[in-house]
Amino acid sequence: MPSLYFGLFLFALGAVILLNADLGLSAWGVLQIGMMNIIDISFGQTTQVIGLVVLIFGWALGFPPGFGTVSNMLFIGYFIDIIIGWGIVPAYDNLVLQLIQLVVGMAMIGVASYFYLRPKLGAGPRDGLMIGLVQKLDREVSVVRAGIEVSVLVVGIALGGPVGIGTVITALSTGYFVQLAFKLGKYDRNAKHMNFYELVKYLSGK
Repeated sequence: MPSLYFGLFLFALGAVILLNADLGLSAWGVLQIGMMNIIDISFGQTTQVIGLVVLIFGWALGFPPGFGTVSNMLFIGYFIDIIIGWGIVPAYDNLVLQLIQLVVGMAMIGVASYFYLRPKLGAGPRDGLMIGLVQKLDREVSVVRAGIEVSVLVVGIALGGPVGIGTVITALSTGYFVQLAFKLGKYDRNAKHMNFYELVKYLSGK
């Protein structure tokens, strides 16, 4: 359980670092800002709304949510708003420092994905979809992640979300950081996660 929530907080921190790098948001960030152009809610709240939509979509495709899935949907957005409110992540005008922030943010998201997936209590809405597609298509994590990121980016642009060089870099590179974190942590990409029904059965001893 500590690994789950540590990973969620780390993911939120990575997302805010990418936001403050100001070189163009990640694909999901572009979609979030696009949504904020339509709905008057915070950056963190858009994370929760999109997470819910993806969760429902994944469930409909046969990827039932687990405790970790719902925690991901609720807490990453919550942590994002808290971290933004704290003002602990700096913003630079120097391109070199901005690029460093971009790489640090992506690396942090990769490590965070490993930590919150490790307990096998259910992947996050986005990662549940990613892992499901990896298993169904038998493709590398990096390839599937890149495909999802590019698709999300197209929708985000259509909604008026901002793009930049950082957007392209994160869309094409985040999957490699996730894959590297999985490899270093020896995480099995085919590991089975408990959904809520299986968790209840396990806890009840049935």
